[in-house]
Amino acid sequence: MKTIGLIGGMSFESTAVYYRLINEMVRAELGGIASAEVLMNSVNFAEIVGYQKAGRWDLAEKRLADCALGLQVAGADCILICTNTMHLVADGVAARLDIPLLHIVDETAAVIKAAGFRRPLLLATRYTMEHAFYTDRMRALGLDPRVPEADDRTIIHDVIFDELCAGAVKDASREAYIAIIDKARQAGADCVILGCTEICLLLDPDALPLPGFDSTTIHSRAAADFALSAEPALKLAI
Repeated sequence: MKTIGLIGGMSFESTAVYYRLINEMVRAELGGIASAEVLMNSVNFAEIVGYQKAGRWDLAEKRLADCALGLQVAGADCILICTNTMHLVADGVAARLDIPLLHIVDETAAVIKAAGFRRPLLLATRYTMEHAFYTDRMRALGLDPRVPEADDRTIIHDVIFDELCAGAVKDASREAYIAIIDKARQAGADCVILGCTEICLLLDPDALPLPGFDSTTIHSRAAADFALSAEPALKLAI
């Protein structure tokens, strides 16, 4: 079994979901009390959010690259950045590694395309919805992603940071998200991406006005499949 390297803590609420899902998936494949070989570097989220608010993505990239290199030296065979937003710096992190970085956008796009959808609505932090790194990459992979209008982006972002990252799950916020999804459905979206790793704490992807794709589950599945694969680890082109 290959060793999975997780860069977590962004927030720890969703990192805990990653850890549980990966181990459940490995146990389901191997049976008994099998579990995954995992190395984790869990950062102080307050530090990362400070870089985000200041627009210092260069410092955020260096911080995560240092984490990734530490995991590589410790014996990880692949790296996951356990958050969608920080994939804004994923290319720079991957360039410093000799092992694969499993990219959450690539994995999510592949699952959506395999299911026959093309026009996903992206629910995520403001940084993910408004920076081009996510939607441009999806377009390059053959999808036509949509983002909510400005007022709805504010609602989605504030719920993530003010509630979900703090472990608060509120019915009123769930209803607000579902209303945003239904609006997008009427405007032509054919599915929805839970594109922040905390949104799975709030929404059931199978109980929405559109077919839902949870990026946390998809990313975890990619990690488990990689860990159980027989092929030697090779650096992926990012």
